[in-house]
Amino acid sequence: MDQRKAFLKLMRFCVYQERCEQEVRKKLRDLMVVGEDADMIVEELVTENFLNEKRYVHLYVSNKFRLKKWGRVKIRKGLHEKKVPRQYIEPAFEEEIEEEDYQVMIKQLIQKKIAFLRLEEPLAFKDRQKVVRYLLQKGYEMEEIKKVF
Repeated sequence: MDQRKAFLKLMRFCVYQERCEQEVRKKLRDLMVVGEDADMIVEELVTENFLNEKRYVHLYVSNKFRLKKWGRVKIRKGLHEKKVPRQYIEPAFEEEIEEEDYQVMIKQLIQKKIAFLRLEEPLAFKDRQKVVRYLLQKGYEMEEIKKVF
């Protein structure tokens, strides 16, 4: 595929949904565009503002927290897997997740799990462990879970 066609294809790819550089490079490999051509396309996408890692991180953090109800640990892990630069991650957490909203989300998830398991309060030790494991799996920190409990 020639460079111009690849650029247009990747431009549409980035317009459809916010992407990180790793996703764009994977798509380029799938299109059999590698080396200098791939670097030039990525550079042009960044220049034209179709590809913006900072914007991607903010949307990722916001969406995973608000829609998937993930905690900071799981979100951070997902961003590291996508090889997003670390300098964008912490500012995104500070701007996108208010501490009060984080605590409220933990409370809601606790109540949801208690209702799902049909548990009665006060929770027995075994039942409390089930709820804590659920929250840890969702990516919430043990210290934050203890604060809410």
